[in-house]
Amino acid sequence: MSVTEYWTAEQWQQAERAYLAERPGLRVQLALKRLLDIILASLGMVGLLPVFALVAIAICLDSPGPIFFIQERLGKLGQPFPIYKFRTMVDGAVHLGTGLNTFEGDPRVTRIGKCLREYHLDELPQLWNVLRGEMSLVGPRPLLVACLSTYNNWEKRRLLVSPGITGWEAVKGGLLNPFDSRIALDVWYVDRWTLWLDLTILARTIQVVLNKEGVYGSNGSERSRGI
Repeated sequence: MSVTEYWTAEQWQQAERAYLAERPGLRVQLALKRLLDIILASLGMVGLLPVFALVAIAICLDSPGPIFFIQERLGKLGQPFPIYKFRTMVDGAVHLGTGLNTFEGDPRVTRIGKCLREYHLDELPQLWNVLRGEMSLVGPRPLLVACLSTYNNWEKRRLLVSPGITGWEAVKGGLLNPFDSRIALDVWYVDRWTLWLDLTILARTIQVVLNKEGVYGSNGSERSRGI
């Protein structure tokens, strides 16, 4: 499939209307999904406050720089938003070494950052993104904005729902899959989404975290198409 042209806001809205029309009752299910997001994210933010505090202290003691790493990512309907993560690399790492690309053993990753990445704890601040309505607990991973220019029309379907902290591709190998396969898994999720599928993914995510799966690709790197 060839790369397609830039979509206007109206084209994104048309694509969303067509998606909602494909499955009767989808609007109600998505409303329930949002309600579940708010409840679980709120409970998570409150219950994990001690963890947030300990991680924040560890990051400050480990290396100079901010506690959080903030980066613009692609959201629903191609709209960019600032994603929040615990900082796992030295301050200003995007301007050093391999830039936006990271790899296993990257010297820019701090000592505490290595642990946070292995257990995906650096993703916890995204609960705030969920409460703000920019993300969902489950959905396609929010990729770099520059990736949008490489999507064809079929691949853009992954942006018809809110991005997630975890997702179908994350529990199916994550970065161990080639980039194109990860996109295909995301589109599969969008086309077959149900609340039960979300609950299944959340349950399977626990095993992924405990086994430290999918942190880097099979070649030991983390790279996106065209980036």
